[in-house]
Amino acid sequence: MSVTASGGVEFELSSGGLVIDGAGRVLMIKVATQNEIWTFPKGRIDRGETSEDAAVREVREETGLTVRPGRLLAVSEFHDPGSGFHQVDLLYRAELLDPAAAATLADPLGVVDRLRWVDAAGLAALRFKPAVLTRIAFGPEGPVLYDPLEPQIW
Repeated sequence: MSVTASGGVEFELSSGGLVIDGAGRVLMIKVATQNEIWTFPKGRIDRGETSEDAAVREVREETGLTVRPGRLLAVSEFHDPGSGFHQVDLLYRAELLDPAAAATLADPLGVVDRLRWVDAAGLAALRFKPAVLTRIAFGPEGPVLYDPLEPQIW
């Protein structure tokens, strides 16, 4: 969803789910258009859709998994000064409703180049966004984190 804030600032509002399997690994995706940057399943919030519903939908569309939204973990911002593109992501914990389905990932819409379950060491070996991902995936539970505005790198 595109949003215009006071002062005429426009940005995309996006939502996604951080899915962790029974082995404590986090689900990462790489979208074909984003070079070698890995992230969590996420996408634009549709008009009239809640951010939690969007997170559930995006996980299903990009991985084939059905999840239940949990608590808000982080808010992250991306910005491309060249184009003026600005995106705000809301990241929710996403609970797998069928843990056995974690073994068979799919990309029903054909937008994801690769899907991968990673532990903390595997995540550290990837180029990923947002920067707070390691803390919210593998650190102790805490308050909602804010990943400040940073240049978009894809």
